[in-house]
Amino acid sequence: MSHKRIYRAALAVICMVSMLFITDCNTNAYASGYEYVLLTQYSKTMKIGDEFYLTAVTSTGKKPKFSSSDSTVASVNTYGKITAKKAGTATITAKIANGEASCKVTVAKTVITLSQKNISMENGYSIRLKATVSTGHAATYKSSKSSVASVDETGLITAKKPGETVITVTADKTSVTCKVKVKKPTVRLSSSAISLYRKETVKLSVQSTSKSNPKWKSNKKSVVIVDDDGTVTALKNGTAIITVTVDGVSKMCEVTVKKPTITFDTGQVSLTVGESYQAKVKVSSGNKPEYSSSNTNVVTVDENGKICALSVGKAYIYAKEDGSKARMTVIVNE
Repeated sequence: MSHKRIYRAALAVICMVSMLFITDCNTNAYASGYEYVLLTQYSKTMKIGDEFYLTAVTSTGKKPKFSSSDSTVASVNTYGKITAKKAGTATITAKIANGEASCKVTVAKTVITLSQKNISMENGYSIRLKATVSTGHAATYKSSKSSVASVDETGLITAKKPGETVITVTADKTSVTCKVKVKKPTVRLSSSAISLYRKETVKLSVQSTSKSNPKWKSNKKSVVIVDDDGTVTALKNGTAIITVTVDGVSKMCEVTVKKPTITFDTGQVSLTVGESYQAKVKVSSGNKPEYSSSNTNVVTVDENGKICALSVGKAYIYAKEDGSKARMTVIVNE
């Protein structure tokens, strides 16, 4: 049914009732030229976005003209349909030539209720902020610092980095806020000090309340290096500091790359010219030593420690590994 038909049907019913009232109470009212307007309601409370039909009956039977004292609060069309637009009050008037009647419309302020007003969370985690709007209208969400915590159109807050931000929830031009704090994480490193030999590796593990990926760093890459998963590799003897950082919180581990102990199985060996000998060496690091001869005219030594006597004389065979050195005497006879 159209708005016009609804209006006419309601008008007809009210006219019949009002005419009976006039006949019983004041039979000369119309005859004397008195004009009046009757309304179905003289006060009305509405929510923003609500619509309501105000029906008016006139003594002349003519359709009244509707107007609003503040159409930004509540507007009215030709058929008496009132639309609530923003919080406040407005007077809706139905008027004919010599008579009028008014309805006071109060548009209630929208009330937004949040599930939380203060949120503390760890980085990388998400929490949904729920908003209940008294009008049933959809709310919008905005973060004052989206680099700290972002919020989507459904109110899902995602922590990005430690800090503070404010989530503003708005509906019908009414806003409420929720404070969000992204905490600095708790960080624990599996070791604070370790010792290694050259070429040895060890994997450090980190525990953190944040979901952020840890960042690893060595302050002396010539001594030790560390990869993205915390695996430390010793390169040469010395000391270095491995630092792991999560969201600005750092923990450190001191790494000592030890000098190995090197020992020959014998301190001296005698050979004749043309004879060979396999040197036997123990290195505490397990790494293969580097061999050299003090006099290659007398004896030579290969990379595996095999000694060859070339001429009569005396020479030293050295075994070196990562800053440590040991020697063995070789005497060559005829």
